[in-house]
Amino acid sequence: MIILPAIDIKDGRCVRLRQGKADDVTVYSDDPAEMARRWASEGGSYLHVVDLDGAFEGRPVNLDIIESIVSAVDMPVEVGGGLRTDEDVRKLLDVGVSRAIIGTRALSDSDGMKALVAEFGSRIAVGIDAKDGKVQVKGWVETTDTEAVDLAAELDALGVSTLIYTDTSRDGMLEGVNLEAVSRFCDAVQCEVIASGGVTSRDDIVNLLGLGKQNLGGVIVGKALYDGRVELRDICAIVD
Repeated sequence: MIILPAIDIKDGRCVRLRQGKADDVTVYSDDPAEMARRWASEGGSYLHVVDLDGAFEGRPVNLDIIESIVSAVDMPVEVGGGLRTDEDVRKLLDVGVSRAIIGTRALSDSDGMKALVAEFGSRIAVGIDAKDGKVQVKGWVETTDTEAVDLAAELDALGVSTLIYTDTSRDGMLEGVNLEAVSRFCDAVQCEVIASGGVTSRDDIVNLLGLGKQNLGGVIVGKALYDGRVELRDICAIVD
């Protein structure tokens, strides 16, 4: 399992939202690329970047900033937010992003997802965001009737190699990880799972490891890092 520091971009700045709410934002840096260099210097091995403006607008907005992040660090970068078309995915991968994260589209376009996986393989990941087990889309502003584990199983069957599971009720709340939900999600698929939402302390990392899920490949950490509740070097050492 690896630790993925999160960089969320809104209005050109590095921010964190509470439960994905655009009007509940804390700004941590005016220079996302510099923040990326910080996480690299503290032992990060993979960056998780979200174009929040893109998620809300349904198209990539901060491509230039994403490119600057990729250029700033010598480690893979995965990016999500507003990737609704094949062209948008290609643009992102063309600037050097290692993995493009599809969100909203994955719920309604299984044929398109299958084609993307056939073309790009492991460079395509899918983010499944859920509240009370139900999939949320369009920047978490719409909650569907689809169960997250059901969508996960469908995408696994299509050949998606990495699923990123976010418990949106925990995201940015510093209330701890929903271990039961992560465990259930991992059991629903054979592909790699990256957990997100709620990491508050090093105990959360220890507890995730304690689940013993072989396909739990990583955990995304955001607000706890920015608020100094955990140190990147320390939690990376736990999983090494």
